[in-house]
Amino acid sequence: GIGHRKTPQQRHYERLQEYIEKLEEYVERITICGPNRNSYSKTDHSATFMRIKKDYMGNDQLLPAYNVQFGIADEYIAVADVNQYRSDMDCFIPLLEQFHKTYGFYPKYPVADAGYGSYNNYIFCEQHGMEKYMKFPMFKKETTNTKYRDNPFRPVNFKIDEDGILRCPAGKAFHLKYRKNIKGNLYGRQEEIYQCEDCTDCSYATQCKRTDKNRIIRINEELTSMHQEVVDNLESIHGALLRMNRSIQSEGTFGIMKNNRWYKRIVRKGMKQVRLEIFLVSIGHNLYKYHKKKLRLKKAA
Repeated sequence: GIGHRKTPQQRHYERLQEYIEKLEEYVERITICGPNRNSYSKTDHSATFMRIKKDYMGNDQLLPAYNVQFGIADEYIAVADVNQYRSDMDCFIPLLEQFHKTYGFYPKYPVADAGYGSYNNYIFCEQHGMEKYMKFPMFKKETTNTKYRDNPFRPVNFKIDEDGILRCPAGKAFHLKYRKNIKGNLYGRQEEIYQCEDCTDCSYATQCKRTDKNRIIRINEELTSMHQEVVDNLESIHGALLRMNRSIQSEGTFGIMKNNRWYKRIVRKGMKQVRLEIFLVSIGHNLYKYHKKKLRLKKAA
């Protein structure tokens, strides 16, 4: 018989229909995901897949989660915020904006751990009259590992001669090749890329570089000076007291909630409901702290 084979036009039409359906599906997913993340949960579109500290499966599994931020003052939760960002660095500015919206001013000394120290956050502090007391990712190694800090082959330890030329320990000149914009930067941060004039037959080559080509380094003098300012601030007596106070109050707040109150999982779904839950938990924590302080004062009297 002749049969019922589809014509080429029919097959092409059906193929185009499949493309249209897939395109609409991709547009919907990208819209749900938004510009600030690259994943979301099917059961809760507001949740983002993250690596959490408590990995129940024990295999480094990604789980849907929210990034909850607290600003602690005198053991009370002064400000709370919920974000979809996976990195704490991106949560610093929204938290302080929330603080300013609530109290009408910015804190003078925003102390934070190494997860918050970035160029964007340091510039934000400068623009709003705040001191830089947030550690940067390499803070501990920079302050405790003298071998790393004083390594003469680190670009930050290279000398600049009288003519303003950057020179390595072997005396070779490094010349500027180009400037590169940093992705995701809010203030136009650029890195300067330098390359050595000639690394051939250099006696320090095995210590200085890993390839056979002339060494290339990246330098950002502004960020380096910011890191030094942070080190000076946190290594001072005032900075040491602030760091100690932060570790007691901030980490203690999460410890009380997670271990003493067994609040380890958010039970609601959707950003609006999750914010409500976190705010209610924060209010409960503050009432608990207020009551305990009143009891201590009463006993002391």
